[in-house]
Amino acid sequence: MNFILDHLPTVAVAVISGAALLWTSLTPRGRLASTMQVTQMINRGKTTAVIDVRTADEFAAGHLRDAKNIPLADLGTRVGELDKAKIKTVIVVDQNGSRAAKAERLLKTAGFADIYSLEGGIAAWTAAGLPVTK
Repeated sequence: MNFILDHLPTVAVAVISGAALLWTSLTPRGRLASTMQVTQMINRGKTTAVIDVRTADEFAAGHLRDAKNIPLADLGTRVGELDKAKIKTVIVVDQNGSRAAKAERLLKTAGFADIYSLEGGIAAWTAAGLPVTK
């Protein structure tokens, strides 16, 4: 007990750091799908909808085949455009994986059930040498 009291700032930093690491590992990030898994889902056919939440300029630079572009900033107001996709598996694509979790949460609250995020985003897709459409 004396050690803790003598080194209170150091112990406090260690406890706070540990709590922060635990928090990030326990926070739900949604379901991630690798580039291989997304390729398989897309190739299966009409059961998949690809939603690209990047900006229009990023989308124009290259996107997955048959992807629908709805920027993350507009997703809340334009989610009605995706009503037909509620019964499908939805794959959310962004640039590097940072925006997809927020889009996934928005889609879940709108009633979508089967949602995946492309792990690493379009950056991982192109790094794997997979094709993009312009």
